[in-house]
Amino acid sequence: MKKSLFLILFLAFGLGAAFAQIQTPEQFLGYKPGDRFTPHHRMVDYFEHVAANNPNIQLVQYGETNEKRPLFIAILSSPENMANLEQIREDNLKRTGMLEGTPSTAVPINWMSFNVHGNESVGMEAAISAFHTLADPTNAKSQEWLKNQVVIIDPCINPDGRDRYAMWYNQKMNTILQPDLQSVEHNEPWPGGRANHYLFDLNRDWAWQVQVESQQRLKIYQQWMPQLHLDFHEQGINNPFYMAPAAEPLHEQLTDWQHEFQDIFGKNTAKYFDEMGRFYFTKERFDLLYPSYGDTYPMYNGAIGMTIEQGGSGRAGRGGFNAVGDTVTLSYRIEGHYTAAMSAVEVTSQNSQKLLDEFSKYFEQNSSNPIGKYKSFVIKGESNPAQKAKLLALLDKNGIRYGKAASKSGLRGFEYTSGKNVSFSTSEEDIVISAFQPKSVLTQVFFEPNPQLNDSITYDITSWALPYAYNLEAYALESRLDPSGEYEEAEFESNAVTKTPVAYIARWEGTRDAAFLASLLRQGIRVKYPEYAFKTEGKSFPAGTLLITKGGNEYVADFDKKVADTANRFGVTLETTMTGYMEEGKDFGSPNIRVIQAPKVALVGGDGTSSLNYGEIWHFFEQELDYPLVNLEMGDLGRYDLSDYDVLIMPSTWGGGLSKSAEEQVMEWVRAGGKLIAIDGAVNLFANKEGFALKTFDTDEEEKAAKKAADTLAKVERLEPYLEGERLAISSGAAGAIYQVDMDETHPLGYGTGGKYYTLKNNSNIFAYMDRGVNAGKIISNDSYRTGYIGYKIKSSMGESLAIGSERKGRGEIVYFVDNPIFRGFWESGKLVLSNAIFLVGQ
Repeated sequence: MKKSLFLILFLAFGLGAAFAQIQTPEQFLGYKPGDRFTPHHRMVDYFEHVAANNPNIQLVQYGETNEKRPLFIAILSSPENMANLEQIREDNLKRTGMLEGTPSTAVPINWMSFNVHGNESVGMEAAISAFHTLADPTNAKSQEWLKNQVVIIDPCINPDGRDRYAMWYNQKMNTILQPDLQSVEHNEPWPGGRANHYLFDLNRDWAWQVQVESQQRLKIYQQWMPQLHLDFHEQGINNPFYMAPAAEPLHEQLTDWQHEFQDIFGKNTAKYFDEMGRFYFTKERFDLLYPSYGDTYPMYNGAIGMTIEQGGSGRAGRGGFNAVGDTVTLSYRIEGHYTAAMSAVEVTSQNSQKLLDEFSKYFEQNSSNPIGKYKSFVIKGESNPAQKAKLLALLDKNGIRYGKAASKSGLRGFEYTSGKNVSFSTSEEDIVISAFQPKSVLTQVFFEPNPQLNDSITYDITSWALPYAYNLEAYALESRLDPSGEYEEAEFESNAVTKTPVAYIARWEGTRDAAFLASLLRQGIRVKYPEYAFKTEGKSFPAGTLLITKGGNEYVADFDKKVADTANRFGVTLETTMTGYMEEGKDFGSPNIRVIQAPKVALVGGDGTSSLNYGEIWHFFEQELDYPLVNLEMGDLGRYDLSDYDVLIMPSTWGGGLSKSAEEQVMEWVRAGGKLIAIDGAVNLFANKEGFALKTFDTDEEEKAAKKAADTLAKVERLEPYLEGERLAISSGAAGAIYQVDMDETHPLGYGTGGKYYTLKNNSNIFAYMDRGVNAGKIISNDSYRTGYIGYKIKSSMGESLAIGSERKGRGEIVYFVDNPIFRGFWESGKLVLSNAIFLVGQ
């Protein structure tokens, strides 16, 4: 058998590396790659050692994590290319149209990212080995490849999650290799090492950039815009090795060349795997649709993005038995990723000019003749200003251009709110996002009302249209509509302190306002809200508007200055009134003016809860609201003194849920005045139970009819071919289906929504309207469906169902969110509704 690429490149040049004063990983770390997991700081040390001994390497720190670990890339190429590196980078941006001018160099950029999931831990180990090979100046083959490319290595996208896993594993592992998967080292405790500090999946955050790692990484990514991006992962221990080409569904915007190069890479890598006798698969499981992956986001930015999946993951540890009894070792996993990385460098070198030509063509064709159905998008000026500002910030992060509209009538387009094609007009206050721009494809993908699926079996959500995520009035046009000029947000005028009014008034519109409220409460400033709309001094305000009154705040030193300074810090415009006597609505002394008590909030986590949903809420409190949060373990709920808390948040749960003692403890706390917020799977802890209003069916007759229909369908399905099992299973589920929810604006849960909200449905839960309690958010009919995949078995029953509600229990309250309102931190409009539940409900 021929030597593997791993052996040819890595082992054969060990003596040369020593001669060049670059130590091998084994020499530097003191152990062979694969003997144990390397701590992140030791990897950093090794990269710094190699760079210090090779002038053709640049290390660039682009940021740091929440736990203060460095984030950096290593840039490698030939001496000639490194001497001309800035020109190569600028020329690459000229190919995209992001910079003006004609390129004078012809060097593609090959970017490889490792360890986005912390417990897919082979990634960083393989990055160390690949970096050594490419950095070794005596390795003739790799140095020849580097003449035709610049290689950028991000050795660890997720250092916090990686060290959480590696440190835990190194503590638990046996000195003698123990592949028995029942051994403790093969069973991570909750929450595992997959996610980052805030328990976000960073491989779902490329587009949305909610997390600090993504924000910093995408900033430097936009400065390079590579032609190739490899994203290294691991899958279950019983799987072999996955590599491109990707699986269906493949987004219609992908080009023939993007498909072709995946095949070129796959065949080249397969050649080496065949020589080694290693198994692999392609064109299965991992599709190219959802735009926020490490393969799709580069694809929608003109690159060839590819996911690489080695079998093993955190379960494998240093070595574990797979289903057929083979020991999957860490060194074996390193070899797989290393081989794929070197194969990518090889095929990039062989296809360097074609990569550049097709990259240039991608941007030229898409910016001049976008192939998507919708060519332009309009955000209406009267949309919620807080949410609109958030959307523009996201567009800026992604390099998407926009401008102001001109006054124009007789336009026709898809109206997101109704889901129909209608006539409309634009004004100079509106925003236009045209697909005739460098980021053409990404723009269309972000705003496309209904992504076309050529296969309903997909790895992730199937819809993410930003006007729904931000709850904005918007239109998609099939015709070209160019901005009339640069869009300039009205400059914020600082609130000045003059004469103390009877009340400062702040509109309740978005997360910005919730953070403003949270800050006031933390400063001990009393804030109120009216239960009815009101009018004062000729100005009208809706229910839920924030009132910061002079009365009740006499004890606050520098009251006016603190209120004004806080509002200025958050960009909140304060309005005032010099009277508590209302022209319309309730006077400020009415019992219907509610005082907002600063809530003491606890979040439940641990085994049985979704670590991702837990992390979303945790991040929301600490990084967006800047409001204190106590973290509790679900397994200990029966032992806590819950009287210390006003609000208890239950993120999505799975499995058995609460113990009997914990449920009794929690319900006793609710009846005594506590507020419980149940999200997604957590609502099932209370559904269809005696004493609770949340029911699946309105009547026994409905339940019997549904069961009869299900039984009839089951009889038909059991005759279907075995291989149709997966397709039949998804017919009962949802994968990011968007529904319009009609909100009750008279209830605190509906404040600030304008009477509607769009929910992103990722579960099959369907609940009847409650006959006791408040149906604050309702899916009123099947016409409320807007876009995204939902199985036919449940789609027809989704109309007339509950989305958001609450019921009283004694002096307390339970709030139900049937769907996750802050999914992955990018479903922006849901943050306002969740803030309503936290701060306003039950006051």
